[in-house]
Amino acid sequence: MKRLVLLWCFITTSAFASTLNQWQGVPFPEFSLLDQHGEVRTNKDYTGRWLIVYFYPKDKTPGCTVEAQNFTDDYQLFKSLNTEILGVSYDDVDSHKEFADLYNMPFSLLADTEATLSKKLKVDRLLPWPHASRQTFLVDPSGKIVHHFAEVTPKKHSKELLQLIKKLNQSTKKSQDS
Repeated sequence: MKRLVLLWCFITTSAFASTLNQWQGVPFPEFSLLDQHGEVRTNKDYTGRWLIVYFYPKDKTPGCTVEAQNFTDDYQLFKSLNTEILGVSYDDVDSHKEFADLYNMPFSLLADTEATLSKKLKVDRLLPWPHASRQTFLVDPSGKIVHHFAEVTPKKHSKELLQLIKKLNQSTKKSQDS
C-alpha cells in the first residue's frame, strides 16, 4: 500500500510539474490583433524586447482594473528594462479604448474577440461566461516564452514581473561576462 501511495505521489507531482513548464522555451504563438486604437499588433512589433502578455477576463472589473493600474504605475520601470506590456481579453476595441482611456494606460490592450490567441495558449474559459482566464506569459527578446504564470494575484503581479525580469537580465549579463 505504501508503494502505491508513493507511486501515486510521484505520478501526480510529475504531471503537475510538466504542466507548469509546458510553455517554457516555446516560441510565443504568432498573432495579429487590433489594439484599443484600432491598430493591428503582431509579434514582429515586439522583437528584441521583453514582452509581458497578460490575459484577463473583462475590462473595468475590479481585479482587472487593479492589475492594469499596477502595470500603468510601473510602466516606466518596465520600459527601462526593455519590456513592453500587452493586455489581452475578449473585449472589443471600443471597450478596450474606454478602459485604457479611463485609467491612462500607456500600453496596448488587444481585442481577442474570436479567442484565437487565447485558445492557442489554452487560457480560454467558457464558464461562467466565455472569457480569457487571468494568466501571464513572459516572452524573451528572441520571442520564446521564459515563464508562464498560471495563477496571478492582481495586486502583486506587476512587482513580481519586475523582479523576475531584473533577475533574468542579471543572469544574462553574468553569462555574457563569463
